This record gives sequence, C-alpha cells and structure tokens, in this order.
Amino acid sequence: MKTRLHTLSLTEFRGYERLDVDLEGRSLYLFGANGAGKTNFLEAISVLNPGRGLRNASVGDLGRRLPHETKGRAWGVSAILKTEDEEVRLGTGSDPRNLDKRAVRIDQQTVVAGRLLDHLRLVWLTPAQDRIFLEARAERLRFFDRLVFAADPHHASTVAAYEKALRERLKLLTQGPADAVWLDALEERLANAGVGMIVARRLALEALQAEIESHQGAFPKADLGLTGEEQSGAVAVYDHRALNGWLRDGFARARARDSAAGRSLFGPHRTDLSVFHRDKDRQAADCSTGEQKALVLNMILAQGARLSRVKMAPNPVVLLDEVAAHLDPIRRGALFDETDHLGLQTLFTGTDENLFDGLKGRALGVRVEGGQWTEFRN
Repeated sequence: MKTRLHTLSLTEFRGYERLDVDLEGRSLYLFGANGAGKTNFLEAISVLNPGRGLRNASVGDLGRRLPHETKGRAWGVSAILKTEDEEVRLGTGSDPRNLDKRAVRIDQQTVVAGRLLDHLRLVWLTPAQDRIFLEARAERLRFFDRLVFAADPHHASTVAAYEKALRERLKLLTQGPADAVWLDALEERLANAGVGMIVARRLALEALQAEIESHQGAFPKADLGLTGEEQSGAVAVYDHRALNGWLRDGFARARARDSAAGRSLFGPHRTDLSVFHRDKDRQAADCSTGEQKALVLNMILAQGARLSRVKMAPNPVVLLDEVAAHLDPIRRGALFDETDHLGLQTLFTGTDENLFDGLKGRALGVRVEGGQWTEFRN
C-alpha cells in the first residue's frame, strides 16, 4: 500500500512555534547550519509512531521552551497521509491536562499509540546511531526492533507488555515483597510476551537476510544474526510451547541472581544483533565508520524494498538525518537512486546543499534557518 506523507503541521514543537508544510507526497532534503531545526522536523514526524521518537525524548521535553522558561509548552504534530484509496489524518501531542502525557488521534478519534502503525511505518537513521556497532547491546536491539515492527506492528505492543512485566518483577525482587504467586504470574506474562518477541525477531531477521541476498546494489552485503541464550539452539525457537516453558523456568531460576544484581539478567531483552561485513570478512564493529554506515543503510534499504511489496500494509517513510555527508559520491548517488527506484518517500538532512545535487528534480529541497523554511528547490 503506497503511503505518502502530504502535509505536516507543528505547533510549539522543539524550536518551531508554528510550521505548516505541504510535501505533496514527495521526498525531501533539508539543508542548513547545525542547530537550524532540520533534525527537529524529522523528530516531529517520528513521534507519529509509537514510542519516544528518534531522539528517545520524553513527552514533556518536546514542547518549545524559551530561555527563561523552565518547562516546555503544550505541543502538537499533525499530518495528512494519502494512499491510492484513502486520506487519513494523524495527530499527537501533549495532553492539555498533563503535559507529560501524550494524546493520539486518528481522524479526530482518540486511539492508543499502537494504532498509528496501521497507517504510517517509519524507519530512521541518525548520527546517534553512527556508533551502533560499538555502543551498548541495548541500542542495537532497539534499532533492530524498530525494523521488526515496521513490518509487524504487533511487535511494538508485545515489547511494551514484556518491558512492563519485567519492571514489575524486578521491583518485587529488589523492594519486596517477593511473593512467589505474584512472581509466577509476572513470569507467565513475561514468557508469553517473550515467545512473541523471539519469534517475530527471528522471522524478521530471516526475511531481511533473504532481501539482502536478492538485492543488488552499491552497499555491502551484511550477514545478520541474533545472539542470546534463546538463540543458542538449546530450545527450538519455533516450538512455542517448549519455548514458553523454557522462558518460565529461566525466569524462576534467575530470581536470586536478579535480586542480588538489581537488574534482569535473563530473557529476550538480553538478545544482541550481530552484523558481519561479508566482503571484508569482519564484524561490523571492526569496520570503518563509513563501512558501518553503509551496512546499516543496506539493512534499511532491504527492509524498505521488502515492505514496498506488501500490498495490505503501508510502505515505510524513511528518515535519514545527516547520512549523505558520511558517504562517498558513488554510494551517495546509489542511495538517492535506490530510494527513488523503490518508491520510498525519504527525508534527508545535511549541512551542505551540494550533498543533494543528485536529488535535484526528484525531491523537494528546502533551506532551514532558525526554524524557518526558506529558498525552496523543486
């Protein structure tokens, strides 16, 4: 289902007092100095999905705040999406009754945030992810989980349910009372959600690897893997009943250890994403910054290609923040060509307009200065 973002309106969001943009369903490149508001615009789009957006910011931190103000203002982001068959209006912002809580609407009806994925799937890459192969395991898993629920929106709610039960279990273990009956109930919830997480990740990994194999492009091929106890072969990943029992037993055995450590040391939240540069025969962590960026883009383009063929789901909108500057001219041109060929609406940012010469005539270009949009390029 070809989904296009047509209009976006921001009110009191980050550095924007008010911005109304008609994208005409086109791809876009934003250029301007650091701090001009380019990333803020991409972040506004990112909050039209469940979660905390591309900066992982809390709701209360997203409102515009003047230098003398200690708290951000009430903010809002709304958009019109169009497909071949319908038009839908999405909106989100801080709840007027509680600025630290988010409200979500679809066609003026209040809904849970997970429903946003019925209409808009997002994939993004930001400078904060440049060190994704060198930073903590949790960051790699968070990146991969976003790829998973771009294809399987139920994965987002499954992960949320798992994390909630995990927090409640750890609180009981560390603060008490460590009631065995309640712990059994929480661990049953963890096992049920954990099975869903493990299976969804494995299916997504296999589909993504198959897409990488079939895709011929300028970006290096990545060999993907998932590491963790549940991936070790000790239990059959697709035997849901056996996997559920294995998880329940594992959580029960880990109670004393988790209580002493003050953190949860067992479960699918401990999974890691492994990425191997096939041509260089080395782990991604041992590759150059440019090679690492190319490997991640290879994964994002493969996911975009896969989802663009799914007729009954929205194809993803891709947000690429300061990506072009880290690519050589050949790969930069290949990135522009592939996003265009796949029909992916892609929004790019960069400091130098010349980085986007290969997009001119194919995307809308805008200079951003101090939160103001000037000098449009068609």
